[in-house]
Amino acid sequence: MRITPATELRNRIEKLQNEMAIHSLDAILMMQNADLFYFAGSIQQGALYVPADGEPLYLVRKDHARARMESGLKEVLPFNSPRDIPAILADFRYPQPVKLGMELDVLPVTVMNRFQKAVGGEAVDATPLIRTVRAVKSEYELGILKDAALIVGRVCSRAREVIKEGITDLELAAELEFVARKAGHQGLVRMRGFNNELFYGHVFSGTDSAVPTYSDTPLGGVGLNPSFPQGASYKKIRRHEPITVDFSGVFDGYIVDQTRMFSLGPLPDFLTRAYTDMMAIQEHAKQIARPGMSWGGLYNACLEMAHDMGYKDHFMGAKGAQVSFIGHGTGVELDEYPFIARGFDDYELKENMVFAFEPKVVFPGQGAIGIENTFWVADDGLKHLTFADQELVIL
Repeated sequence: MRITPATELRNRIEKLQNEMAIHSLDAILMMQNADLFYFAGSIQQGALYVPADGEPLYLVRKDHARARMESGLKEVLPFNSPRDIPAILADFRYPQPVKLGMELDVLPVTVMNRFQKAVGGEAVDATPLIRTVRAVKSEYELGILKDAALIVGRVCSRAREVIKEGITDLELAAELEFVARKAGHQGLVRMRGFNNELFYGHVFSGTDSAVPTYSDTPLGGVGLNPSFPQGASYKKIRRHEPITVDFSGVFDGYIVDQTRMFSLGPLPDFLTRAYTDMMAIQEHAKQIARPGMSWGGLYNACLEMAHDMGYKDHFMGAKGAQVSFIGHGTGVELDEYPFIARGFDDYELKENMVFAFEPKVVFPGQGAIGIENTFWVADDGLKHLTFADQELVIL
């Protein structure tokens, strides 16, 4: 079991406290699992209280003994109810906050009200501060992301071996999930957005890959039933159709995202050309993305390129179901900062930000095709975290 080093947690807390000073927050109280893991190194049931100055307090209801073992924070304290918090703060001589930051994008209103009433202060949204800190990765985090990339590399190698005519998309997905799980994939792919869900990734073929769905993704898939209408179905794989393996590798809590394309026999010319064009868009992004470039500026440049290539009605989804992004941050969640998306012109890339870039095109009734890699931002451009061979694999 990898335990997040205490020095790593301390650096994260210090960065958060710097953001709190800029935004005049007296304290932040966080309870969402991904945030607890990032700042406390543990997701045992409870809350993390971060004062503007001083040691954070990890307040744990269940299981306190395990939290003490997992967390590198100095103060890991038992508590039973939000009503206990004022006395705990008093013990540490922490004043009652006037402005209390909370994760208002994800907290249920009833939970927010209960804790705010106990702690006091005006509740304000601390999510932008939290996401800003999490967006820039440390060398420790980049090392874990490289381990996660090994998993999706193995998945693609296995895909070459098991894809054959007549197996179902579901059977292919199961084979690839088995490989990932044995390699240490934790199973859960965390996402922050409301009702965003994912299980390992999307594996589908032919016309199924062009079927839109509810999720904020360029590709959807039919899925097995309306309770989870995305991903692999019982459709059988046939020759001369695109096979998409869009897979999230997760290792020690950190996520990378990768898409590779396969086919049994050559694809129709328009799909082969589209794949070459999506590769060209990715290369263009690699050439122009630098620290200081706006997220929206990178999006606009690549969107314009796709439109110039003739994909206005197909890029990042079929017409009427297109998404307004080409890339998304990855880390402890699959939808972190930065967003390579429309409307983010005032946000800039910073060194050691990590994001997945996924130019894809969708042709209803025919199929979808594209490429996706996870990159980290270096001072001289984008560097690959995912590394599997990027060729369109014809089997």
